[in-house]
Amino acid sequence: MGFATDAIHVGQEPDPATGAIIVPIYQTSTFVQEELGKHKGYEYARTSNPTRAALERNLARLEGGKFGLAFASGMAAINAMMSLFKPGDHVVAGHHLYGGTFRLFEHMLKGSGLSFSYVDTTDLDSLERAFQPNTRLTYIETPTNPVMEITDIAAAASLAHHHRALLAVDNTFMSPYFQRPLAFGADIVLHSTTKYLNGHSDGVGGAVIVSDGALAERLKFIQNAAGAVLGPMDSWLVLRGVKTLSVRMRQHNENGMAVAEFLARHPKVKNVHYPGLPTHPQHELAKKQMTGFGGMLSFETGSLENAKRLLKAVRLCSLAESLGGVETLISHPATMTHASVPPDDRRRLGITDGLVRISVGIEDVEDLIADLEHALAML
Repeated sequence: MGFATDAIHVGQEPDPATGAIIVPIYQTSTFVQEELGKHKGYEYARTSNPTRAALERNLARLEGGKFGLAFASGMAAINAMMSLFKPGDHVVAGHHLYGGTFRLFEHMLKGSGLSFSYVDTTDLDSLERAFQPNTRLTYIETPTNPVMEITDIAAAASLAHHHRALLAVDNTFMSPYFQRPLAFGADIVLHSTTKYLNGHSDGVGGAVIVSDGALAERLKFIQNAAGAVLGPMDSWLVLRGVKTLSVRMRQHNENGMAVAEFLARHPKVKNVHYPGLPTHPQHELAKKQMTGFGGMLSFETGSLENAKRLLKAVRLCSLAESLGGVETLISHPATMTHASVPPDDRRRLGITDGLVRISVGIEDVEDLIADLEHALAML
């Protein structure tokens, strides 16, 4: 079946009890058993819930994997995945990480005995040199947040496997509609379902997708033991959102390209980071491993004062954290998503005080461009 068909139907069969075409919200903490050891597949909602199970089947299919696990947030999903590793293990991670991921690695997991090396994973020679005898994981975001750098997933997977390590890819920015890391050799795919998968800015969640059965069993044990599971209502919201993922992503992509091209032409914009532009340094790689370029971009205003003026002047674009909703969100990475990254590191990575990030929504793009044009006139 095609992607849109799978998104609408896999895991979302009509309810056998009532014929309801939408998966019910099984808002229950426990399940009655007929007798000792005899039940209908569910015992306790932390361990498994029918609404969550439907979502997990659906996301696994969309990513081309065999097993999906849903968590209470994207960070809960990352933390569960990191629980696969033990004190003394080493992780090679991209130098451009979401601030929350960097905070988890540096301020929590380091204290538990894991060690981390942060490298430019777009440079395969640098990636190769970062491996150590105890390296067990390579962790990348592609495209990166917020400067949209692209890592060659197949090459990173080959290097990781050569060093007997796993490759995990955060695929939140692209969604499985535009990118499927497992098809390029990744072992683990992660999502903040809060973003494009949900798509409506009304729920927080995370997901991990794998194809290896032994890996899935370990993750399932962690999910149940630690208990950071996605609740039935939030699972239902993601299922609702996924049904329109294909049409939404096409519009995000169309609007994202139009906004990027507008900004690239504007005399007050210093630089635009968007993989769909031919000027992007990894444009050809993006075309190779992605089927679209998405709705995420960032651009340079030149200074903190310029960024402040622009963010105050926009009217249609909403100043807010997060991304991937139907509405356009605009943010300031240095003081919002990446505030936990040390200032010197931010500057080295190109996350300047003048950098502004946009999650381009699916409004009429002419209105979005008019809003940005008005705001840029204030600079």
